Amino acid sequence: MVKLAVSAALGMTLLVGSVFARGNQQQGGGGAQAKIKVIFAGTETATTGQSRMMQEVADKLNATGRFDADVQVNGALSGDTDNLVTQAKTGVPLVVPSDPGRLASQFNIPDLNILMAPYVLTDMAALQKLPDIAIFKEWQAQLEAQGITFVADMYNGFRSFYTATPVNTVQDLSGLRIRGFGNNIGNALAKYLGFANIGISWGEVLPGIQQKTLDGCEVQVATAYGSAIYEVTKYLALTKHYMLQSSFVCSTKLLNDMPEADKAVFLDTIRQTAQKYSQIIADEESRYYQQMQDQGVTITEVSLEEFGDAIAPLYTNNDLGFSDGLKDRLFSELGL
Repeated sequence: MVKLAVSAALGMTLLVGSVFARGNQQQGGGGAQAKIKVIFAGTETATTGQSRMMQEVADKLNATGRFDADVQVNGALSGDTDNLVTQAKTGVPLVVPSDPGRLASQFNIPDLNILMAPYVLTDMAALQKLPDIAIFKEWQAQLEAQGITFVADMYNGFRSFYTATPVNTVQDLSGLRIRGFGNNIGNALAKYLGFANIGISWGEVLPGIQQKTLDGCEVQVATAYGSAIYEVTKYLALTKHYMLQSSFVCSTKLLNDMPEADKAVFLDTIRQTAQKYSQIIADEESRYYQQMQDQGVTITEVSLEEFGDAIAPLYTNNDLGFSDGLKDRLFSELGL
């Protein structure tokens, strides 16, 4: 098994490395007319709003004649988002949808967790204002100092619990083995809701529940449906504990190497399309919930007050290490 894991990791590295090499050849060998190689790489299935958004961006960029943009989803390059972001950090021409919690842990910016902390931001309209506020620009600068540029933040649905046994109250989660975010924010959620947080790649979730090494997962409905989670979990507790965001990041070097006109087109296209798909994803959620029901899933409207009260000590104890007055400052700058 060790040999297989090493071989798989080596194969993925070689694949991404060859992509980088081809990109360098295209950008460096053709002068001003050489196309700019970019790959949009994600772990969600091709049907989700996030994946469709990346395909639309790639199509728009390719239509300019200045880009050679490709889309690799469903974990085609790697099922580990942090790994993809690390590859981008080194200069590989990837655009990767991460999220604020992952970025906060991966780049040691604890305050960034506030964007996806449980029951803090609950309205996707706030995301449209983010790029213009001072605190967000400070986070961007901290990321850029480490080689990554935070391009856009897109609403990607509310995350809830999909389980093999019913969850009606907080107590029902006690002792369950749930696949969640393998970072500080995921561990904090598990601590106060009482489940064991299992931070494995998304591709391992369905077989893990089938084999009873997992009792469920917490995820957004589009991904749950697209991955056929309804085949192994017949209960959905609508806790809506995270407002998930797709935080699109790329190499700062990739951006700095682009001609200014191309860079502007690249950034504007991603940001405008992200805003468009935030609304599309929100509009589609009710349809996905109905499709889950059609597949035999029982959906429970839990008490959000109960779950919010269970999470409250996370903030009084400051488990996530927020700066003093962080929430008040964020809300003030967002006008909330």
